[in-house]
Amino acid sequence: MNKKLTAYIIAATMSVATPLMAGNDVKRGQGGASELLINPWGRSSGWAGANTACVRGVESMNLNMAGLAYTSKTEFVLSNVRYMSGSGIQVNSVGLGQRLSETGVLGVSVTAMNLGDFIETTYELPDGTGSSFKPQFFNLGVGYSKQFSGSISAGVLVRLVSQSIPDANALGACFDAGVQYQTGARKQFKFGAAIRNLGPKMQYRGDGFSFRGTRDQIGLTVQSRTAQFDIPALLNIGGSYDFQLAPEHRLTLAANFVSNSYTKDNLQSGLEYGFGDLVQVRGGLNYQKQIFTSNKTDANSGPTFGATLNLPFSLLGTKKTTEEGATAETSPEKSHRSLGFDYSFRSTNPYSGTHTISLILKL
Repeated sequence: MNKKLTAYIIAATMSVATPLMAGNDVKRGQGGASELLINPWGRSSGWAGANTACVRGVESMNLNMAGLAYTSKTEFVLSNVRYMSGSGIQVNSVGLGQRLSETGVLGVSVTAMNLGDFIETTYELPDGTGSSFKPQFFNLGVGYSKQFSGSISAGVLVRLVSQSIPDANALGACFDAGVQYQTGARKQFKFGAAIRNLGPKMQYRGDGFSFRGTRDQIGLTVQSRTAQFDIPALLNIGGSYDFQLAPEHRLTLAANFVSNSYTKDNLQSGLEYGFGDLVQVRGGLNYQKQIFTSNKTDANSGPTFGATLNLPFSLLGTKKTTEEGATAETSPEKSHRSLGFDYSFRSTNPYSGTHTISLILKL
């Protein structure tokens, strides 16, 4: 039964996504809302997003929603991205995962971009009006993920997308869906597939597209038409394998294929070493055709690396109350409560790379 359910979910995911995924570089630049392609989280970005099959917790909401189902109880994440360091762009995100039942987890994430100040210009004053403005790019995701068995999980997410400048804005919505399957004596082999950013076209509207015109000496207010644009849909297909080197030493190899609808496809690979749940170190490569030549079309392609430090509450001096009313230290091996720090670096050309710092609180 579980195998049939897995096959059905994967087939449904692929059947929906395949007609939409062209990986056609000719369409590059014809889509919009490209901020949805930025990974705002420190852990998964550290190994180039290769962990589609084994991503867990809040970070799953930007890679594969199925991984949210493995949230132990409550997970809260704050993240800051210095995007293409030197460009002045920052991405701030907050995410929450909350277990609702034995098998179901609800997730909410909010991401906002800080693009800095722009000089305001008009048709009459092309050199500037003396004022400036800040574009507002914002998206809100709400999703639900469920474990169907010890081996299968799946999840869906709806995301609202907002872009605005003075007197003009665009609103849109899209959804993500994903599935994960794990097998082996230690659940060491994992497979994952996810579709992301499927939704209708977006369009800018607002008073900024109105202007005064004249016809036959009669003043008229004219509304300029704007073109619609697509949200950048993509398909992730990946796998991973855990090598248990010793009881507290793990090595995970992961790979992921990304079929993009408005740019070249990506092949992502990554390797992570973990010392228990305390420390993880990882690296990866986000490969795209011609990334090492002058004809490269994606500034974000290239090597990545990152690290994680998890501090169980017991190591921070947190105590729990026993049934007899006494206090006792919580064992690090038995406690899911922890405070974690993630850092990742993604090479970029041009600029000086993308830096991400995340704070993770598990309760």
